[in-house]
Amino acid sequence: MIEIEHLTKHFGSTRAVQDVSFTVRRGEAIGLLGPNGSGKTTIMRVLTGFFPPTSGRARVAGYDAAEQSLALRRTIGYLPESVVPYPDMRVRRFLQFCADVRRITGPRRAQRIDAVMHDCGLREVADRLIGTLSKGYRQRVGLAQALLHEPAVLILDEPTVGLDPRQIIEIRTLIRGLRGRTTVLLSTHILPEVSMTCERVVIIDRGRIVAEDTAEALTRRVEGENRTFVRVDGPREAVGAALATVPGVDAIERADGAAASGDTCSFIVHSGTGETVRKAIAAAVVARGWGLVEVRPLALSLEDLFVRLVTSEAAARGGAGFAARPLEPSDRP
Repeated sequence: MIEIEHLTKHFGSTRAVQDVSFTVRRGEAIGLLGPNGSGKTTIMRVLTGFFPPTSGRARVAGYDAAEQSLALRRTIGYLPESVVPYPDMRVRRFLQFCADVRRITGPRRAQRIDAVMHDCGLREVADRLIGTLSKGYRQRVGLAQALLHEPAVLILDEPTVGLDPRQIIEIRTLIRGLRGRTTVLLSTHILPEVSMTCERVVIIDRGRIVAEDTAEALTRRVEGENRTFVRVDGPREAVGAALATVPGVDAIERADGAAASGDTCSFIVHSGTGETVRKAIAAAVVARGWGLVEVRPLALSLEDLFVRLVTSEAAARGGAGFAARPLEPSDRP
């Protein structure tokens, strides 16, 4: 549904996007992830026909974004980063106006307006002036107009900006519910946004794609190993020595701190395998009569994943790249 081939966009001497290529399949939800200024919004605006590319090609639902922008805009729903609906219109009247622009008529007009007000939590403010609404509610109005015509492709630029925690959860739930029915491309610099709403991640930095895959696959690629957290009821030194002898274990480290006391001890086990070594660890602990309290895989947080990917890409290019610190295991209990 979305095809981007060698997309490049320059603004004078500024290279906002450099040779970007990726695709989004029908019904898929993809997250475009990157820091502010990385080129995400520029890609969105090229896809929606607002900017022509300097070179390369972008197609949405079969339409060329540069040559068929009017036809393309009838197909997509778009929530820009800065929502500016008419402040002197009431919410319901604004959505009626949007329905007229979209040529939604007859019984479907009222049905769609009611549906998006319900889905976006706007019924209680339906008759209020948009200019009197909070930023969070204005964001909801923007999302409602993007969904009004049941678009084949939904493009969302920072959709939860300005929302409170409860509203963020509601919007994420709404976006997840669209997966499989509508193709979604979501741009954000908020890292948990991607893992909670999207099936695949495209990470962009300084106008270039750094990585593209599921968050889980990218984690494996960055780490190059598996880590397992183990908590055992047993003597610390003996448990540590036993874990070190388990086939497939490369190294272990304490995870309960130097001041830990009592009969329960915790370790992080490093290995080249995952489920196989965890089964062996469990068997070794049980065979010695200790209590196995917990054994589970550890993964990098999405924050750590992003920083490592961007930092390694910058090192490969020989530049400073996105400012980052060396990472320590950040997900220990």
